[in-house]
Amino acid sequence: MKKLFFDAFLLIVLTVASFWLIMALKPVQVQIMSYNVRHCAGMDLVVDYDRTANVIIKNQPDVVAIQELDSMTGRSGRKYQLEELAKRTSYFSVFGKAIDYDGGGYGVGVLTKEQPLSTKRIPLPGEEPRVLLVVELKDYVIACTHLDLEESERLASLPLIIEEAQNWEKPFILAGDWNDHPNSQLLQELKKYFTINSGNDFTFPADVPNECIDYVATFNNSPGKTIESVVVDEPEASDHRPLMVKLQLH
Repeated sequence: MKKLFFDAFLLIVLTVASFWLIMALKPVQVQIMSYNVRHCAGMDLVVDYDRTANVIIKNQPDVVAIQELDSMTGRSGRKYQLEELAKRTSYFSVFGKAIDYDGGGYGVGVLTKEQPLSTKRIPLPGEEPRVLLVVELKDYVIACTHLDLEESERLASLPLIIEEAQNWEKPFILAGDWNDHPNSQLLQELKKYFTINSGNDFTFPADVPNECIDYVATFNNSPGKTIESVVVDEPEASDHRPLMVKLQLH
């Protein structure tokens, strides 16, 4: 009787262990949106949080890496713009200030469907100082940045980004407006360490796009497989069109 009980107990333990092993090894799919929202001012220059939020709601990404956000500035009527978007979309929000601006702050942000486990803000070089916002989630890390207009400053940012990516054992996703083109020196150097998961479709300007400057990439310690990469047909809500990339991780 004791042996029968022990055998049954062992079978249950092995079954549960096998289930969790399978779940741990199961590929994770994640949808990333990278969106330069120009402080929620559309091509008509009207600041409209509902319009910006509706772009996110319509596409339902798991994570949104957002650039050009105001925080409590005079220009934006002392509104915390990321929180305005978070309230409308029911996402968690993390803001990364790059500079002081107009009585408040200006920088990047991340919206996530799941609650972040940790966050980090890393200053990056720039004629206008930049920032790398790093947000840890259960299965991966998302990092958002908006790189400088000067090529030398963009290249100087790359070692800092690589150093941070090397600190993580989880898949590390880098997204944002990098202000550079697919054949640029920055992209060629970055490809030595990252897999570019987005395509070369144009994202800027929103009304008649003719430049590809927004990207999603995964660090090569655990490169993601691109399932789909599309530029959303949204010509009015910002001066950039949103980039949507569906990834398979692990």
